[in-house]
Amino acid sequence: MSKSNPFRIKVNGENACFTRPEMKVERVSYDVMTPSAARGILEAILWKPAIQWNILQIDVLNPIKWESVRRNEVGKKATKPSAKHLSGESDKPLGLFIEKERQQRAGLFLRDVSYVIHAEFEMTPKAGSEDSVTKFEQMFIRRASKGACFHRPYFGCREFPVDFEFIQKDAEKLPTLGKTKDLGWMLYDMDYRGREPMPKFFHAQMNDGIIDLRNAEVYS
Repeated sequence: MSKSNPFRIKVNGENACFTRPEMKVERVSYDVMTPSAARGILEAILWKPAIQWNILQIDVLNPIKWESVRRNEVGKKATKPSAKHLSGESDKPLGLFIEKERQQRAGLFLRDVSYVIHAEFEMTPKAGSEDSVTKFEQMFIRRASKGACFHRPYFGCREFPVDFEFIQKDAEKLPTLGKTKDLGWMLYDMDYRGREPMPKFFHAQMNDGIIDLRNAEVYS
């Protein structure tokens, strides 16, 4: 068996921003969580080279609410040390002067979000002889049940932390938003197999508050 049993995990938070890539300056969120954001949450709980997470379904529990926020961001990255810096020939300071690089931008974020992520993992070619599906299943259940994570998961931006709760296999299904909506083209994930990361998109459809990704047609 190369795939795990399906898991369910409930995630919620005060705000979220699943940024639309077509918005170049202002941050504008998709209506709901993207599959790549869901995968990032699971990898924050358990990531190993031997496994790869696949998102099967996303249940939207709360009504979709919006919040407009204006905030300060840094406009560029800190410079890396050059050969002259390392040899002591340059006295140009490294780092950033935040007061000079600060930019004020508006953002359209989601408010009071809650989802149930349905997911499974599969073994990768990097799995060793001692790795098994059962081993990582038990590891994930133990970590998710205790609230353990490698780093605090977040909803799109690090300032929007995620609270998560593992749902037992025999637990009842949580009530969804119960609405049907065509969400249009949405980012599915990034393809890192080439020289440059390439985005992959799919046509997202929410039916009765559920986004089923099992048979999603993905386009680059």
